[in-house]
Amino acid sequence: MSNDNRIPYDPRQVEMEAQKLWDENKIFEVQPDQNKEKYYCLSMFPYPSGKLHMGHVRNYTLSEIIARYHKMRGKNVLHPIGYDAFGMPAENAAIKNKTAPAKWTYANMEEMSAQLKRLGFAYDWSREIKTCQPDYYRWEQWLFVRLFKEGLVYRKDAVVNWDPVDQTVLANEQVIDGKGWRSGAEVIRKTIPQWFLKITDYAEELLASLDNMPGWPDSVKTMQRNWIGKSKGLELDFEVSGFGAVSIYTTRPDTLYGVSYMAVAPEHPLAIQAALNNESLTAFLKQCSKEQSNEAAMATMEKKGMYSGFDAVHPLTNQKVPVWVANFVLMTYGTGAVMAVPGHDQRDYEFAQKYDLPITQVIDAEGDLSQSAIVEKGILINSADYDGLDFQGAFNAMAAHFEAQGTGRVQINYRLRDWGVSRQRYWGCPIPIIYCDDCGAVPVPEDQLPVVLPEDVAFDETGGSPIKKDPGFYQTTCPKCGKEATRETDTFDTFMESSWYYARYTCPNFNEGMLSEEADYWLPVDQYIGGIEHAILHLLYARFFHKVLRDQGLVKSDEPFNNLLTQGMVLKDGAKMSKSKGNTVDPQALIDRYGADTVRLFSMFAAPPEQSLEWSDEGVEGASRYLNRLWNQIHSFVARAGTDILVLPKNLNKEQKSLRLKVHQTIEKVTLDIGERHTFNTAIAAMMELTNALQKYNDTEISDLAVLQEGWQSLLLMISPFAPHMAQSLWQSMGHNDLLCEKTWPEIDKTALVQDEIDMAVQVNGKLRATITVAVNMSQNEVEGVALADANVQKFIDGKPIRKVIVVPKKIVNVVV
Repeated sequence: MSNDNRIPYDPRQVEMEAQKLWDENKIFEVQPDQNKEKYYCLSMFPYPSGKLHMGHVRNYTLSEIIARYHKMRGKNVLHPIGYDAFGMPAENAAIKNKTAPAKWTYANMEEMSAQLKRLGFAYDWSREIKTCQPDYYRWEQWLFVRLFKEGLVYRKDAVVNWDPVDQTVLANEQVIDGKGWRSGAEVIRKTIPQWFLKITDYAEELLASLDNMPGWPDSVKTMQRNWIGKSKGLELDFEVSGFGAVSIYTTRPDTLYGVSYMAVAPEHPLAIQAALNNESLTAFLKQCSKEQSNEAAMATMEKKGMYSGFDAVHPLTNQKVPVWVANFVLMTYGTGAVMAVPGHDQRDYEFAQKYDLPITQVIDAEGDLSQSAIVEKGILINSADYDGLDFQGAFNAMAAHFEAQGTGRVQINYRLRDWGVSRQRYWGCPIPIIYCDDCGAVPVPEDQLPVVLPEDVAFDETGGSPIKKDPGFYQTTCPKCGKEATRETDTFDTFMESSWYYARYTCPNFNEGMLSEEADYWLPVDQYIGGIEHAILHLLYARFFHKVLRDQGLVKSDEPFNNLLTQGMVLKDGAKMSKSKGNTVDPQALIDRYGADTVRLFSMFAAPPEQSLEWSDEGVEGASRYLNRLWNQIHSFVARAGTDILVLPKNLNKEQKSLRLKVHQTIEKVTLDIGERHTFNTAIAAMMELTNALQKYNDTEISDLAVLQEGWQSLLLMISPFAPHMAQSLWQSMGHNDLLCEKTWPEIDKTALVQDEIDMAVQVNGKLRATITVAVNMSQNEVEGVALADANVQKFIDGKPIRKVIVVPKKIVNVVV
């Protein structure tokens, strides 16, 4: 077919026109509608680092496709956007560039918003949230005050994870392999006053609810189960002469007769008391304070210890047990003390070998104690009256003994610790607490909220928070007694803001409270999208926050996110894109060169969402070529068929039936791939195949153009979530004056899927030799006859005796000669 009159594809012009239409008609702004099924689609909001990277593009295109698809399915779709605007990078950039974090952050948000709009994402911008604005964080402060009054908030001196580069405390979840999750610096231990939220009060519910969350990946649920870490054990008291009782928790009381030493954390009161007149131990404790303070680091670091000078009394044998101070015991886990059983714990075994401590076998199980600890459960030996018992029998017997003595008790423990939310940084939400010498810690009265963070501040290179040096901020009066007092100058962990933002999107302009009734219309989120690296950070905190909001009467649902999709990273040359590696790709340059639709299409076609996407310049070129081909083919069709709506004939010929079959098979597959499987790459592949089929008929004199029109229009409807700008322009070229994104998703015509004939492959000795067309209802014998009569099959049989013919119905015929 001649393409002499083809209209050139100008992505920039096409995209500007489509976006103008959407904006003028406020297509993506939504309100509750009781007559429609709601659908809340959300990607984890970005930190305003300055420019979008390809990871952003991929993440937000995923939610974009899902949101547009469900809108076309007739649902009332909420698809909001905002910024996780507080955080340490803004402070670091402010110090480096000698500017204020607020100025840097607002400029970045403006630039990133322009990029997001350039990509044509279907956001309800009227609901935009910036977490650094007082009208957002005031309600976070309000909730903190309420929880303070209800006892779900407390302050205590605590051994914390201290990031020496960012000069702030990190939660356990923010320490990755012994390093700060943002700075990458090795974390050390330090004792300072901290504010905590009692997430442990919700540990059991957080764990149990995971069993009723089928829409979450098993891998994420497993990570959360392990982090919550429920266990059943015994808490026992070991008496220590000159100190008092030291409590330990063990899940293996069956090994109690194998205890040959105890170990306490360097911050344990016993260790501190022992160091008072012991210079060597004092030096050891100082050395330990510089070491990493999390389980991942403990697992690999060299085990070090020193005898405390104290001895405990074994609660069953009454023998002396030396108490050691060890760097592998964490004060933040359990009681800060452990009973050491080197015969049946590998860590204890290595420590005992290093310091020549006794190793005793008390469990008869498989293993060789001369090589390593025997960690499997078995039958008790060398355990006095408990010999011959198995694990459960020994557990029950010892529990009964210690409970009767009043020196032990059965206990359910959780690995999960309360959430330390204090941060010694400036660019965060102020903690709404006032300190009075007479009244102690007093929450800021609700009518005095928000406590506003000063934005016009000066940073110097001495480090530390500017508000700690600003008497205009921290000097105040006590709300209780009116005397001079000081404000808390720590700010909240920024995970506080991201733990409830999804709920505030439902009513961002509501000024009478934290959430309005609108929250219960939209919540829970139907589809949440983000990286699996947030499995035990943001996702656990958000689940906790949602349950707190529920218990405060602010929401009715139990969980925040019904379905979770965790997308893979974007790689280049096999490595994660990063500025330090110099392997980043600027999406803006690609948009300027190829257009937003090409970038969107490539980011979805290159790999399934859950897998990492390997960057490919050729892949981007391929996506561009495909869209250009689609543009040209539809314009060629319109030049031939015009823009009138054509009616399908009642009686279709073979070619027309075949094309309609392909069209509706594609609708069926793409609907399933987007709506249920989220395999967007295979949906695109199916649409490309349909394009090839339609192009083939475009280039022939098909007797009726109505089938082709149905095919091209169905294709535009299906591809519109991926390439909405081009789809809208082509839709208008086909004679439509309405908005494509508001059209109904194409329906599957079941009659088109009914086949009179099918193609079957024919193999001779396992090699494809022919393709035959047979009636759907043909018997196996008849199919065999058609296959053997084919000229090409006869050629490869070549007169040889046929040993066997295998017919796989509706698929393949295999001839063995």
